[in-house]
Amino acid sequence: MTGTHTDLYEIRMAASYLRRGMTAPATFSLFARDLPADRGFLIAAGLADCLSFLEDLHFDESELDYLRTTTDLRDEDFDALARLRFTGDVMAVPEGRVVLAEEPLLEITAPLPEAQLVETAMLNSLTFATAVATKAARCRLAAADARLIDFGARRTQGRDAAFIAARASAIAGFTATSHVAAARRYGLTAAGTMAHSYVEAFPSENAAFLAFAQDFPQNTVFLVDTYDTVAGIRAAIDVARHYGIPGDKLGVRLDSGDLRALAQVARTMLDHAGFPQAQIVASGGLDEYALARLTALKAPIDVYGVGTRMGVSADAPSLDTAYKLVEYAGRPVMKLSPGKLTTPGAKQVYRGDVDLLALRTESPREGYEQLLLPAMRAGKRIGPPDTLTAAKKRCGRDLARLPASASRLRDPRPQRVVRSGALRQLTEKLARDTGTTDRDRRNRALP
Repeated sequence: MTGTHTDLYEIRMAASYLRRGMTAPATFSLFARDLPADRGFLIAAGLADCLSFLEDLHFDESELDYLRTTTDLRDEDFDALARLRFTGDVMAVPEGRVVLAEEPLLEITAPLPEAQLVETAMLNSLTFATAVATKAARCRLAAADARLIDFGARRTQGRDAAFIAARASAIAGFTATSHVAAARRYGLTAAGTMAHSYVEAFPSENAAFLAFAQDFPQNTVFLVDTYDTVAGIRAAIDVARHYGIPGDKLGVRLDSGDLRALAQVARTMLDHAGFPQAQIVASGGLDEYALARLTALKAPIDVYGVGTRMGVSADAPSLDTAYKLVEYAGRPVMKLSPGKLTTPGAKQVYRGDVDLLALRTESPREGYEQLLLPAMRAGKRIGPPDTLTAAKKRCGRDLARLPASASRLRDPRPQRVVRSGALRQLTEKLARDTGTTDRDRRNRALP
C-alpha cells in the first residue's frame, strides 16, 4: 500500500490535474531552506526508501474503496488513480554526501500528477533520515578514533524510525547497532552487553557477572555501575580471572557518573590486573557535545553507545525542507512568498572550491564535481541499489574534506553556495515578470 501514503490535498490536486489533462512533465526540487542552528552541513540520507516507494507507487483496491467513502472524488478520478504509476526520472544526491542549504537533495521530473502525489513521501523519507545522519556524523567527528554504536532504538519515534536511525548512523560511520532487526535487514553488526535489570535479578553483582561470563565467554562486557562502579570493575576483573577470559574478549561498560574519571580508574585497574586489551564502553545520554568533551579530556574510552539524542536528532529533530515545483511543461516557475522564495528551473550542483548552484541546462563546469546524479529513469531504478558501504565511504570522504570552520560543533560557518549567472538572471526575470503579472491579475479582479 503506497498510494495513500500522502496528504489528502496531494490526491485532490492530482485528481484535478488528471481531469484537465495537465500531465506535461513537471520538475519538483526537494531542498533545505536553511541549516539548523549549529549545523555547518547536512548528510544526505533516505534516498533508498524514496526510490523503493516510487518504484512501487500505486493505489490498491482497499485504498480506492477507502477514498470512495471518505472523499468527494468522482468515478473518473478513481479510474485514473487506479492506473497511476510513477513513470518519471529522478536526479538525486547519493546518500552520504555533504549537502548545504538550497542545494537539492533530489529533483523529480514526471507527469505533473505523479510528481505532485509523491511530495509527502519524499519529504518524509529524506528529512528524518538526513537529520539523523547529520547528527550521527557530528558524533563521528567528535569521537575521534573511538568506535560508535547506535543505542537509539528504544526511544526513536516508532519502530520505523528505529530502522531509519540505525541505517543513517551506519552511513555516518557508526560500526554497529543494538537493534537486531535493523542489523539483519541492513547487514550491520549487532552489538549489546547487559542491562542493570540483569544484575539486579541475581542475588549479587558477582553472581550476575559469573553467570554472564559462563554464558558468553567470547564477548564478555560487564555493566559495572549498577551499585558501586569501582566495586563493579573489581568484580568484573575477579570473574574474568576466574574463567580465564582473555583481555580481547573482556570489557566494562560505564553508563553513569563522571565518565572521564571512571574510565581512567577502569583503565588503571584493568591494566594492573593484566587486561590491557580490555575495552571500556561508555553510554548514557551522550551526544556530539559530550563526546567532544570526553575526547578533549583524553578519556580512555574505546567505544561509545549513543542513543536517544542521536536517534531523534534531539537538538534539531526536523529540517526546514521543501518540495517545490520549479518547472512545468518547459516553463520555469517560482514562488514569491516572503521568506519562502524559490529558484526556478531544474538544477545541478557543482562542487569545487565553492558549491555552484546552476541550471541543469548549463554546460558542465570543468574541474567541478556534479552532485546530482541520475537515480531513476522512466520509473525504474538505474543500476543496482546503492550499498551502505559505498554511502559510508562517501560520507567519510566528504567529512574529511570539510574545512574546520564548517565541521565545528558550535557556531560553524557553512561553505558558500553560489548561484550561477544564468540562474540569477532567470530568477530575477521571472520574479519581475511573475510579480507584475500577478498584480495585474489581482487588479483586474477587483470590483
